[in-house]
Amino acid sequence: MADSPAIRQLPREGLVAGMRAVAPIAIAVLAFGASFGILARDAGMGTVAPIVMSLTTFAGSAQFAVASVLESGGAVAAAIAAAVMLNLRYLAVGTSVAPSLAGGKLWRLLVAQLAIDESWAVSQRDGRVDRHRMIGAGLVLLIAWCAGTVAGVVGGSALGDPSDYGLDAMFPALFLALLVGQIDGRRARVAALAGGLIALALTPLVPPGLPIVAASAGAVIALGVRA
Repeated sequence: MADSPAIRQLPREGLVAGMRAVAPIAIAVLAFGASFGILARDAGMGTVAPIVMSLTTFAGSAQFAVASVLESGGAVAAAIAAAVMLNLRYLAVGTSVAPSLAGGKLWRLLVAQLAIDESWAVSQRDGRVDRHRMIGAGLVLLIAWCAGTVAGVVGGSALGDPSDYGLDAMFPALFLALLVGQIDGRRARVAALAGGLIALALTPLVPPGLPIVAASAGAVIALGVRA
């Protein structure tokens, strides 16, 4: 794959910019990858399965949901259902990313695997996705997540709980910082405010993950606002 024409055509500036943009986030991703490794091992997933899951699924919230359900004695079907619900938001992410992808089907599939929340957020440019920034960011995050998973599976509970170091607050803070740069108009402000209020109202009422999905309705509400 190193000799792929698609890879050779990637502008180095875009890749590097994406890597730099997510470098601070990667620290938290590494720590939470370790948390997932610990939880998955304790849930009886063994050593290999959590690592393979991180490489192929690459979706932290869904992976945590699967491990949590299995650890509590839930069925595999319930674990899969929880993961699917948490990842429904990627339907919208995928729709916005698809027009920016180029190359053959296999290459597009590989690049789409790197479209997660953080890489998608830092790749926004004038309402469009810069695929080169997304690839750079996604690669850094994938390496951090998988390295953390390996450390968690191998190192075990000796690593401790990332929340003890306050790392559980890093994701919300970093996402807020990313959001500020995207709110550049009346419609964007309405979408952000409406989405936040919807998620806040639903958080104590519905299972984790669903408030995030429902918050996307904020964008629908914003469509009725004059830009």
